[in-house]
Amino acid sequence: MPETSDAMDRRIRKSKVALKEALLHLMQKRNFKEISISDIVQQADLNRGTFYRHYQYKEDLFNEILHDVTQDLVSSFRKPYEGMEEFQVAQMPSSAIMIFEHVHQHAQFYTLVVQSEASSSFQRMICDVLRDLSLQDLTHTFPPHINPELLASYQSHAIFGMIMEWIRQDFKHSPTYMAEELFKIIHYTPAQRLKTE
Repeated sequence: MPETSDAMDRRIRKSKVALKEALLHLMQKRNFKEISISDIVQQADLNRGTFYRHYQYKEDLFNEILHDVTQDLVSSFRKPYEGMEEFQVAQMPSSAIMIFEHVHQHAQFYTLVVQSEASSSFQRMICDVLRDLSLQDLTHTFPPHINPELLASYQSHAIFGMIMEWIRQDFKHSPTYMAEELFKIIHYTPAQRLKTE
């Protein structure tokens, strides 16, 4: 009996997941340059033919992992205001901040990339994604007297700085804690400090 389209799609997804997990596992032990396609398929318990059905080079596999993570990052960033006609940061609860849940779900990937030689280019890419999202979606929430490009760039680097510190601390805080701290930072003003002194 011929394989149905759904069964074939599931098999493809399963193979791709196995290959991605194998590459990330190997990257914990060796530099990306030292890993061969044979190493990847052996770790994934698949044959080379399966690899070449989906990818030409190991770089293609890594780039797809990067694309998957980036798409999930975009979804996580947009979650608090998805479907809203008008979004006010001041009215957003800390529980709406999903970006740290995203990083926690992809903790292995973020840790590997941040600790690898690809760290600076990865940081630039993530900051660019966050900056562009702010400029596309949230400029109406920016104060009118501040340059939006500079503010979006500042915010994206600040959020990624928190992520980097969280990784350095081996995720000792929960995603909820990190979201609450970002929430406090977003809403902090010097006037609040004067009240507490």
